[in-house]
Amino acid sequence: MADDADVIVVGGGLAGLVAATEIADAGKRVIVVDQEGEQSLGGQAFWSFGGLFLVDSPEQRRLGIKDSFDLALQDWMGTAGFDRDDDHWPKRWAEAYVAFAAGEKRDWLRAMGHRIFPVVGWAERGGYDAMGHGNSVPRFHVTWGTGPGIVEPFERRAREAQKNGRLTFKFRHRVDTLMMTNGAVEGVGGSVLEPDSVERGKSSSRQVVGDFTLRAQAVIVASGGIGGNHDMVRQNWPKRLGAPPKFMISGVPEHVDGRMIGITEAAGARLINRDRMWHYVEGIRNWNPIWPRHGIRILPGPSSMWFDAAGKRLPAPLFPGSDTLGQLQYIMSTGYDYSWFILTQSIIKKEFALSGSEQNPDLTGKSWRMTIKRATNKGAPAPVEAFKQNGADFIVRDNLGDLVSAMNALAGSDLLKHDHIKAQIEARDREITNPYVKDAQVMNLHNARRYIGDKLIRTAKPHRILDPEHGPLIAVKLHILTRKTLGGFETDLDSRVFGTNGEIIRGLYAAGEAAGFGGGGMHGYRSLEGTFLGGCLFSGRNAGRAAAKAAS
Repeated sequence: MADDADVIVVGGGLAGLVAATEIADAGKRVIVVDQEGEQSLGGQAFWSFGGLFLVDSPEQRRLGIKDSFDLALQDWMGTAGFDRDDDHWPKRWAEAYVAFAAGEKRDWLRAMGHRIFPVVGWAERGGYDAMGHGNSVPRFHVTWGTGPGIVEPFERRAREAQKNGRLTFKFRHRVDTLMMTNGAVEGVGGSVLEPDSVERGKSSSRQVVGDFTLRAQAVIVASGGIGGNHDMVRQNWPKRLGAPPKFMISGVPEHVDGRMIGITEAAGARLINRDRMWHYVEGIRNWNPIWPRHGIRILPGPSSMWFDAAGKRLPAPLFPGSDTLGQLQYIMSTGYDYSWFILTQSIIKKEFALSGSEQNPDLTGKSWRMTIKRATNKGAPAPVEAFKQNGADFIVRDNLGDLVSAMNALAGSDLLKHDHIKAQIEARDREITNPYVKDAQVMNLHNARRYIGDKLIRTAKPHRILDPEHGPLIAVKLHILTRKTLGGFETDLDSRVFGTNGEIIRGLYAAGEAAGFGGGGMHGYRSLEGTFLGGCLFSGRNAGRAAAKAAS
């Protein structure tokens, strides 16, 4: 039977779009199949803040940031902590990706019209030694246009390829099996789902109205991770992070279900590092949800005081923005799956941002007028103020006694003791007026404000939490928010998938989150942030180019 295309790409997210456009640009025929409708094209990247990891960029240099490939690789390796036999290909992917981020990544995107917000963010700051976890310098480059701004160039290229007949979309086509002949992949088969015009992100119908088979010389699995499937998250939860949370919220829609990962593994693909995952600890329940259990992540500046469920301040260096998985491990060790921020109006005004394109209308809409208001507004950005007023996890009070009482009421317990919390806040407040301190978080504040980007828009002027001039007081109950799968299918640098026998499976490639963003886990145990979209770009590009080259 004649092939329906040269290559089939499973998944219309960012990695799939990148792969498909590279295949079409090489003059090959490609089909993109996705279980969701056309309105969901771009996948999780659409909902993202659009952060990209770049090294020694013009944006960094203009802000006086001194970065280099060697420093970035040192940070990456100290963060990844590669220590397994399975880490051979993940480590090679890490080295190649950092070189990409320090090399052609920015220019490649810029040639397609991609632009970057000029202030570089500083995520995952670590706080250990120079060879440990964290970014030594700011590297979080926000796409001008956020998630939609990173999807747009590739959707545009895909639409052009569609017009000239080299690319075909098959929406509402759910893959149920990889078709194999003599150990090689020759296509996909599955179910056609009924049309559903449901809003992007909302749960769509799973009513089957037909079936399909499609044949090609190669199949690229770019189907995403497991973050919308809490049962699978708990099944793969690593013991090193304690018991899995009893309550979690979702940073991704329900269709991020891990189905295709199971199907590909059943076909003989080697899945490695399945216990490595990336979930946030600053999750809040969305007061205006789009998908089930919809949560939003707070992107915090460094000033909020962080307490566990019993009211004990998190230890150094587990401050906001320092070490996501370190914080997760500590929180789960307490026997509870939530924690608290306590802060002031002055802090929320300058330091709170919310992850997601829909929560940043100024950046997403490319409005300089709205964006400038982040630095000049009397209040917090409008989406943050909306959460403060409507969010179930926000408490606002004029004094600490009332705040702690309301926190206990929200938690349904009496774990928090006013005197205990007051003593910790007052001790921190006594340090705040001195330029020389022993409180490590206050040291962090001084360090952050030495960077012009943080001083301008991300770090409040140090002040006493209990100073009424900076009030009212605000408490935020923080939940575990599911997000990224760091393990995945083991691949070589051409994104070719290894089988359980250690041999390449002919015709099978994997990209994006399904491949652990490359190799089966190029992040190792932890991420430096701004690296997930970049991993989709890099692995999707490698997969598309390699599959196109291999197609006769």
